[in-house]
Amino acid sequence: MNKPTLVVLAAGIGSRYGGLKQLDTFSPQGDTILDFSIFDAIQAGFGKVVFIIRKEIEKDFKAFFDKKLEGKIAVEYVYQELDNIPEKYKNNHREKPWGTGHALLMAKDVVKENFAVINADDFYGREAFEVIAEALQKIDKDSNYFNMMGYVLKNTISEYGSVSRGECNVNEKGFLTGITERTHIEKVDGVLKYKDDNGALKPISEDTIVSMNFFGFTPKYFELSASLFEDFLEENYQHPKAEFFIPLAVNYLIVNNIATMEVLKSNAQWFGVTYKQDKAYVTSEIQKLKDKGVYPTNLW
Repeated sequence: MNKPTLVVLAAGIGSRYGGLKQLDTFSPQGDTILDFSIFDAIQAGFGKVVFIIRKEIEKDFKAFFDKKLEGKIAVEYVYQELDNIPEKYKNNHREKPWGTGHALLMAKDVVKENFAVINADDFYGREAFEVIAEALQKIDKDSNYFNMMGYVLKNTISEYGSVSRGECNVNEKGFLTGITERTHIEKVDGVLKYKDDNGALKPISEDTIVSMNFFGFTPKYFELSASLFEDFLEENYQHPKAEFFIPLAVNYLIVNNIATMEVLKSNAQWFGVTYKQDKAYVTSEIQKLKDKGVYPTNLW
């Protein structure tokens, strides 16, 4: 049976956090959040991990992960750089990365099997990896049948500021019918609200299913999203802040009946760090999991 691959989005800059969240540690043993995701993925049957990083953090990243993962899972690195785009779009004033959709395309030459994609700085929970690994092993790798882990919005917000989430519309059969990137969701006077395109705050149900960038794809996704990214560049390459997000590509493929996406559920607890103040909570939750024996004191 083909083992799925885990693709890790780890090229972010962490501007709101104030540093590299990917390599920040959350336990006395020096574990990053990503250590737990990789540990869970290995237990769940993933056969390879592909890190998408920037060249400038390569040395630090490899120093942190290469030795501990040696002999435990195959590892590859690919790089998201601003100029990794077609020549005709390079005349731009870009300073920030092109977004998660562009980052994922960097992995297309090294991923030939079904794969899951995650954020480096989100803690997804072991059960979520088990559920998605089992689903990916049953899918024909030449199909446009995709899946994702759904999370409940109220469990994914920060007490310290706004967050970005993909708001999911799910039909009664459990399939995605549309996904809308909400780049500003926060609690205002005890009520969750998002900013619409005009900057107005609108209420959003706390039980809304959201995407945390934990998707399951077949390799077909790469060719489909590559053409969407080119369309995006055609329209946006002169806009220095426009970003091509994975949910934008997914939404297009779903709405136009090019692909289907099953929304998988798990009881796994999510937590993550958007702001520096989130760190204390995440550290304490990780310690609780170790105390309960969900994870060994020393992962590796």
